[in-house]
Amino acid sequence: MISKELLRKVRQIQIRTSKTVNDVLAGQYHSAFRGRGMEFEEVTPYQIGDDVRLIDWNVSARFGDPYVKKFREERELTVMLVVDVSRSGLFGSVQQFKLDLAAELCAVLAFSAIRSNDKVGLILFTDTVEKYVPAKKGTKHVLRIVRELLYHTPEGRGTNIGEALTFLNCVTIRKSVCFLVSDFVDAGAYEGQLRIARRRHDLIPITITDPREMELPGVGLMELHDAETGEAMIVDTQSRFIRRGFALQAAEHARRLDEMFRKMDTDRIDIRTDQSYVEPIVRFFRRREARI
Repeated sequence: MISKELLRKVRQIQIRTSKTVNDVLAGQYHSAFRGRGMEFEEVTPYQIGDDVRLIDWNVSARFGDPYVKKFREERELTVMLVVDVSRSGLFGSVQQFKLDLAAELCAVLAFSAIRSNDKVGLILFTDTVEKYVPAKKGTKHVLRIVRELLYHTPEGRGTNIGEALTFLNCVTIRKSVCFLVSDFVDAGAYEGQLRIARRRHDLIPITITDPREMELPGVGLMELHDAETGEAMIVDTQSRFIRRGFALQAAEHARRLDEMFRKMDTDRIDIRTDQSYVEPIVRFFRRREARI
C-alpha cells in the first residue's frame, strides 16, 4: 500500500520537473538525441532553399518540374535509467540526499523522453540489480518510475556498477540511450563492462556528489560513518593534516573518473547537491546538439 505521503511527494516531483521540462528543456532533449534513421515519406515540388541533393530525378522528369524527396525521422528511442541506490546515496549536507536528487533528475529525463514519444525503462542497483522496469511510454509509466525511485528500499549496502551494466546489456537488445546515475563510489573494477556498454549503447554517466565529500569543515571531533561498509571512525577535523588528506583522496578519486571517461571519449554530466541540476543538463544537451 502506497502512503499518502509518498503520493504527495511523487506529485510534487511531477509538478517541479514538468515545469523544468516545459520551460527550460523543451526541444533540447529532442535535438540532442536523434532517432534511429530517416524514413521516406513523400515527394513534393521543389522550393527555394530545399537541398538539391534530395531532388528525385525520375519524378521530376515525369512531371517536367523539379521534385524533392521528403523524409521523416524514425524517432522512437529507448531510454534506460540505470540508478545507483546504494547506502552512500543516503547522504546530503545541503538541501537533500543524493538519492532524492537522483529521483528528481531521473524524473526530468523521463518526462523529457516521453514528450518526444520515447520509451523509458529503469534499473535500480546496489551490489546487485534490485529492480527492473521494462521500457514503456506514457505519463502513467513515468510516474511509476518516480514511485519506484522514491519507494524502493535497498537490500544491499554496496555498489556494483559492473553487474548493473552487464544486466543492462542482457535486457536491452537494441541500442538505447542509457543514463548511468551514481556517485561512483565503487571499489570494484567495472571499466571493462563500461566499455562494452559504451559500444552497445549511447551511454551517459551522471555523477552526483555532495560538497562534504570533497572537503571536511573544521568543526572539531567528528564521527564519520561509511554507509556501505558500516565502518565508523572519529577524526579531528580541526587538523589541517586530516582535512588535506581527505581532500587529496577525494581529488584523486575525481581524477581517476575523469581519466577513465576521457579514455572512452564519453560525455558525462556532473551534478552537485548544492547546485541546480538544470544548467549542467542544458549544457550537455547543447553540446550534443552542436556535434550532431
